[in-house]
Amino acid sequence: MQATDPPAKTTLPALAGWLRLQQTDHVGLLTAHRLLEHFKTPDAIFAASREALLGVARPRQADALLGAPPPGLDAQLDAMLAWQEQPGNLLLPFGHPAYPDYLRHIIGAPLLLFVKGRVQLLPQRSVAVVGARNASRQGLLNAERLAQALSEAGVTIVSGLALGIDAAAHAGGLNGAGGTIAVLGTGADRIYPARNGALARRIAEEGCIVSEYALGTPPSRDSFPRRNRIISGLARGVLVVEAAAQSGSLITARLAAEQGRDVYAVPGSIHATLSKGCHQLIRDGARLVESAADVLSALHMLAAAEAGARPALDDSFVDRVLAAMGDDPVQAEMLARHLGQSAAELQGQLLALELAGLLERLPGGMFQRLRG
Repeated sequence: MQATDPPAKTTLPALAGWLRLQQTDHVGLLTAHRLLEHFKTPDAIFAASREALLGVARPRQADALLGAPPPGLDAQLDAMLAWQEQPGNLLLPFGHPAYPDYLRHIIGAPLLLFVKGRVQLLPQRSVAVVGARNASRQGLLNAERLAQALSEAGVTIVSGLALGIDAAAHAGGLNGAGGTIAVLGTGADRIYPARNGALARRIAEEGCIVSEYALGTPPSRDSFPRRNRIISGLARGVLVVEAAAQSGSLITARLAAEQGRDVYAVPGSIHATLSKGCHQLIRDGARLVESAADVLSALHMLAAAEAGARPALDDSFVDRVLAAMGDDPVQAEMLARHLGQSAAELQGQLLALELAGLLERLPGGMFQRLRG
């Protein structure tokens, strides 16, 4: 399959086995993956003898696998196939070629993914950006600024569509070429919280929405910590922007470390409650992040980002841009008009200047010159 080809839709026979395995009583994800490693496919699992199953599963699990399919399975299959027929929707079982490889190798990888939007974002190099729901204004600005700078360098931003840092990170990711992926703690046909409805619709059109939960699944206390392993599992690293000492974001950071991902954290004031979690992560070995360049360097993408943002950046041009900026914040569009070039062309050049430490990105598309 070429990268430009749309992924194949999952057919009813293939989907039936995956859904039945997912919903078999007493068979959790760890057991399901042991069975798949041994028998290779769900159909082979359900066709196996009790004796063969007992070589991998406990007696109660083997009996459940040999029993009748769960009630309501056919109705669920019909609903899922109807959902998949809608534009942009795709069902990815664990064995599907388009199932993200990075996620495939985590402990407890989902058996089924509901995907809405740009499925081609799933295998891209990505960073999860997470943090407090009741974030400070500065935390929100930091999250959006960092996410946008990373996205402009080609990094896809992964987060959980929660209020606060998550929403700011998604907004920043949508403003760059890398885009954004939202991992839900509900069914893919439900948006929570409702206040992020407009953002979710934009992500479905321009980015990607992912859920492992059945259609119609409402929010619950357990679903959100559970989905955190998918947020970290899709990403090469997890960046915590703001977090209290007992923040749920620290769960995502811990999962990332267990999955072999990098962990990054933004420091803050020693007096700020929402900096305590980040400071703890840094003490425990997380990489301190002050700019997008710190993350790009850890991903070995800094040189490429600088090279990709460097066209026509000679010393005279740099001097002209910095002189046009003055000492006050200025909008990129206004600066582009002053310099007589397109805003799209200037964005790449401003990224190079940001990575070089010559200017700082501010909220609302503003930039400010940094003087040494």
